[in-house]
Amino acid sequence: MESKKNVIQKTIIVLLLLMGVTNLSAQILINAPTPADNPNLSGNSPWTAICAGNSGFNEYFVNVTWTGTTNSGNEFILELSDSSGDFSSATELAKTSTQNANTDFDLQFAIPTTTRGQGYRMRVRSTNPAATGSVSDAYNMYYMDVTTNLNISELGNGVPPGTICNPTSVFLQVDNIANPETYQYIWYRSGTELTGEKGHTITATTSGMYNAIIDYGPICTGSGNTDSNIVDVTIGSSSNGISINPPSKTALCTGESETLSINITDPNWSYQWFKNNISIPGAIASTYTVDAANPGFEGDYQIEITPAGGCPEMSTAVTMSNADNFTVTRVNPENIVVLPSQPETLSVTTTAISPTYQWYRNNNPIPSETNSSLNITQDGTYHVSVTQGGGACPGTIKNSENTIAVVPASFEIVVDYQSAYTSCVSTTTQLEMITINAIDGSGTKTDVTTALQNDFNYQWQIDGTDVSGATSSSISLATPNENGIYTLNANLATYNEVSNTLPVQLLTSETLAVNSTSTVYCSSGDTVTITTTTDLTGASFSWEKDEVSVNTSSEALTVSDTGIYRLVVDRNGCSLTSNEISITPLDPNLISMDIDGDVVFPEGSSRSVTASGGTAYRWLNQANTEISTSSSFTFTEEGSYTLIANIDNCEIVRPINVVYQDLFNVPNVITPNGDGANDQWVIPNSYSNKSDVNVIIYNDKGEEIVNELSYQNNWPSSSTSFPKQNMVFYYVIKNTSETLKQGTITVIR
Repeated sequence: MESKKNVIQKTIIVLLLLMGVTNLSAQILINAPTPADNPNLSGNSPWTAICAGNSGFNEYFVNVTWTGTTNSGNEFILELSDSSGDFSSATELAKTSTQNANTDFDLQFAIPTTTRGQGYRMRVRSTNPAATGSVSDAYNMYYMDVTTNLNISELGNGVPPGTICNPTSVFLQVDNIANPETYQYIWYRSGTELTGEKGHTITATTSGMYNAIIDYGPICTGSGNTDSNIVDVTIGSSSNGISINPPSKTALCTGESETLSINITDPNWSYQWFKNNISIPGAIASTYTVDAANPGFEGDYQIEITPAGGCPEMSTAVTMSNADNFTVTRVNPENIVVLPSQPETLSVTTTAISPTYQWYRNNNPIPSETNSSLNITQDGTYHVSVTQGGGACPGTIKNSENTIAVVPASFEIVVDYQSAYTSCVSTTTQLEMITINAIDGSGTKTDVTTALQNDFNYQWQIDGTDVSGATSSSISLATPNENGIYTLNANLATYNEVSNTLPVQLLTSETLAVNSTSTVYCSSGDTVTITTTTDLTGASFSWEKDEVSVNTSSEALTVSDTGIYRLVVDRNGCSLTSNEISITPLDPNLISMDIDGDVVFPEGSSRSVTASGGTAYRWLNQANTEISTSSSFTFTEEGSYTLIANIDNCEIVRPINVVYQDLFNVPNVITPNGDGANDQWVIPNSYSNKSDVNVIIYNDKGEEIVNELSYQNNWPSSSTSFPKQNMVFYYVIKNTSETLKQGTITVIR
């Protein structure tokens, strides 16, 4: 007895043969996919749930069965619903186009990494014909992207806390995986599941041993290996009501101190003082002394107690401040240049109450200088001491910042290009003074640009000669005539300084253009001439091929080879480069026509053909008589014609065969017996030799034996064997958009 699969295959073949030249619509019925065994794993059992992700594993199989007939190019596509079984936004898991002759096959797939749920379903659909199969049962499916132990802590810092004690509650959270809020969890207290606690955080109000695990459903959770650490939570007794006794003062002056103390004590308590939420080393008594002599003593102070067997308790904070907190602000620049007979003024402002002043030079007091400002004529390091005369802390002294005053032995003037500049590339540039340094007798430099840049007189020079009108701290240059070596002279009082040098080599803004008689090199006997409209008389220049000089004397270049050509001219020591001209070899494919193969049309009608890609055209009939010079020609008679197309001075010749359209039908019988008559399947010229027409021939088993574009009327070949008499084949003739012809071919031997 024949197998069910053979019966189905033969049925399909019979249906194909019965189609003839009439279109038939294939029908198909697809069953719900069912779990299948993974042949790459030991054992032989289909999966019952999908728990993917452990060590990256994500390979599963389903069994697909179907009945009916598929069309050419059909694909079977396995789809997955969402976690509730809804296919409105189905996910494609796998697809195949190789099972159209197999009605029972296994299909490999992997689930998306976002899959988490207990209600996923699958289905299979086909594309040609378009059909959707039955829906599978619901399955637990989880991609377990986290398969390592969780960490839970109170602070979210990744450190297991071990034991936590708190009078009222403890906040715990998962803190060692990315986006923990996107998962569901199972929380336990002393081994008992806490119903309803599914988030990545929990507030513990009852003492116990707390731990968590990611909820991967009733089947997969155990294989996820996500068990967290255990946190021992103790919820202590009510608050003892501790606080810090009100201090006698909270604002301290220099030299003062204040002792803070807890309001109640207990010999069974341990103590720890904190400043700005940070424990103070060694401060473990019931009192703590805040000393204003310690820099940065200001802040918030608290005390924490830990009863024996109880939970720590923290007091509210007491804020201690600095009563001496007034400011002294320097008004003048940090660096001052003192010039002969030009005193400089130093000054400060202060928020001190009833201040008094004393100025110092090199840390020595300056007699009688007791104002907020000071006029100086000497170099040195200056500051002022400010004494507060009133307020909570009279007598407090603060010093201003130092001011460094120099009497320079000389100045350094530094000039530079204002923006990006490249020699013989830039066509404009601007030079500017960027720095003035005062140099003392020891060679130490002090930047005094801000203080003195407007006090100097300037003069730009080129090659040692003054530039007329260039008397500011910058100069703009825009022509090659201004090329040279630039310096800046700067004068102030008795100082006459010269800057560093800046060379300027600007490229002309002139455009150098070259043109050619052609860009196509036809043959070895051809020549192309490249010229320029720029006058090269007396100029130094070079014609270059592929950036290599080939001629330095001819104002026009005769080209006898392909390559990239350009002209380089010397302009004031800079190379001015022209546009490039690419001379390429003749490519016959540049000429195209809007026909494919022969020109075919019914006798008594006409067909127009258009050529493109050339600069001129000549159409010749079979007598070589010119019949047109336009880019298109309309043929009315069959015969052999010629198109001669020009690309500049090059000619390309294209023969054109014009034939009347075959009026016979596609044959359905051939007799390949070698007698030269009807030995091959010859189809009309409206289908043969066409690059956009696809000819497909199937044997009696539904197998493709011919699949060609531009069919050459050459099937069967002389070597083709036919094992049976009167064999029947099926053909389809189509283009990209439609089926043009289809039917049967009977081979009679």
